[in-house]
Amino acid sequence: MINKQSIMSMLERCKSMREVKQVHSLMITSSLITQTIHLSKLIDSCVHPHSGDLQHALSIFVRLHSPSLYIWNSMLRAFSTSQQPQTTLSFYKDLQRSGLSPDHFTFPFALKVCAEMPDRTTGRCIHARVVKGGYEHDVYVNVALMRMYACCGDVVCAKSLFDADGDPNVVAWTTMIAGYVDSGRAREAISLFKEMEAEEITPNEITMVHLLAACAQTRDLETGAWIHARLKCSKTQPIRYNVVLATALVDMYARCGSLRAAREVFDEMRERNEVTWNVMISGYNQYGRSEDVWGMYGGMCGSGLRPDKVTLLSLLGACGNKGVLSLGQGVHGYVEKTAGGGSRDVEVGTSLMDMYTKSGDTESAVRVFNGLKSRGDVVAWTSMIMGLARNGDGKKALEMFEEMNERGVRPDGITFIGVMSACSHAGMVDEGRKWFDSMRDVYGVRPEVEHYGCIVDLLSRAGRLQEAEGLVRAMPMEPSMQIWGSILSGCESHGEVEVAERIGCQLAEFDPGGSGVYVLLSNVYAGAGRWLGVERSRKLMWRRGVKKNQGMSSLEVNGSW
Repeated sequence: MINKQSIMSMLERCKSMREVKQVHSLMITSSLITQTIHLSKLIDSCVHPHSGDLQHALSIFVRLHSPSLYIWNSMLRAFSTSQQPQTTLSFYKDLQRSGLSPDHFTFPFALKVCAEMPDRTTGRCIHARVVKGGYEHDVYVNVALMRMYACCGDVVCAKSLFDADGDPNVVAWTTMIAGYVDSGRAREAISLFKEMEAEEITPNEITMVHLLAACAQTRDLETGAWIHARLKCSKTQPIRYNVVLATALVDMYARCGSLRAAREVFDEMRERNEVTWNVMISGYNQYGRSEDVWGMYGGMCGSGLRPDKVTLLSLLGACGNKGVLSLGQGVHGYVEKTAGGGSRDVEVGTSLMDMYTKSGDTESAVRVFNGLKSRGDVVAWTSMIMGLARNGDGKKALEMFEEMNERGVRPDGITFIGVMSACSHAGMVDEGRKWFDSMRDVYGVRPEVEHYGCIVDLLSRAGRLQEAEGLVRAMPMEPSMQIWGSILSGCESHGEVEVAERIGCQLAEFDPGGSGVYVLLSNVYAGAGRWLGVERSRKLMWRRGVKKNQGMSSLEVNGSW
């Protein structure tokens, strides 16, 4: 016999959505569909994260005349973890319009979505409602608010909430540490962890994962190694040493440049996932160890795991670094075969373009660029412009920059480095100066030291040395030795003694122990036939104890150097 108790029992035993729908049908035929407690249980079964059907739950929900707050919260929870989390905020607004008041279960679901989007404006409105409802001291609501502000980049507001909590638990400490790491303030994250230790709050594995990320971000190998030793200590057994934590260790060591330690942790792991393999492959690629990249890739495939997008990006980087076109073409073929036109993806396509241009195959790079599904990405345009400039095709690079402007894609600082490099390769000095001047005036991009270096080098090569000197002296930041060195090299090429003397004397005072300035100045004098100047430069080197560094070359013969 179908009654209230049997319906509840059946819903609890449902293992699939098919069984839930069968019980739903029984509820309709037995007139139990109007019971609030049964509806709540039915919707709970429909929104199960693994076996549920959110659309079916929604179809039930919209037919309800006055859903309870429990049912609203069930729907909010489901949408907050779905593929359409923004619907959570619409539901949250509908809940308020229904006349019901959100409770301490409601707010964390809505704040979770604000954190992920991120949407600080809506988050602040929810915060105001939290205070109005008197839930600001609820542990879960407060942590959700902290996470929302941290994810939205407002670490100051997150910290004020943390400080206002009289007795923050491990979740609150971890949330604040993660907020600092995600905001690029890793050193503050490490300092906060030390405060946590002083308060005798036991960290969990999530705390340690974020802390290791902070060490990786700051390249703080010493603290990272200390954390590793701490994890090995018997006192820290409550921390679950799982694949996520071990992978964070591998990543920390790899990004700090300690590839041997990273490999040792990797080899000790009993369980590895795609992320673990990718971290190790990426580490080898970052430090130019292309052979190890391919060896690790072979091991990954041998373990039964398939390479994903992250793997492919590292493989293409390794091919580009070594200029191994045949291997890069093989990866390209794999992308097209397994990803169904994966080279149209902007990130993969950009890596392919970079690999091809570094290997000297600009035609293939242009074909990949033309096949991208999105032509509005500044990184893709910049990669193509810099690739063409790198291969000496300055005019083609500048044509592409013009097309980029016509399509309304706004260039950034890196784009202009490529543009000025293209002007240098094409010998287009006036064009280079025009684009340099337009950076701030037209595009709102502030020239950095690198941009000044490019334009000064271009002017110096063209013999416009006084113009280059004037530009450097007007720089809003301190010019580097390399920038002054470009002008001195130009003076040597064009026999400009007056400018060379002026700059040389200044640089000799700035870096009295460097031999490069004296050698360049001596060469300028020699080129102009001013041998007294040559002698004076060499005597000055001798008096200051400056020695010219001897050049060395090595040649590989039968595997030996």
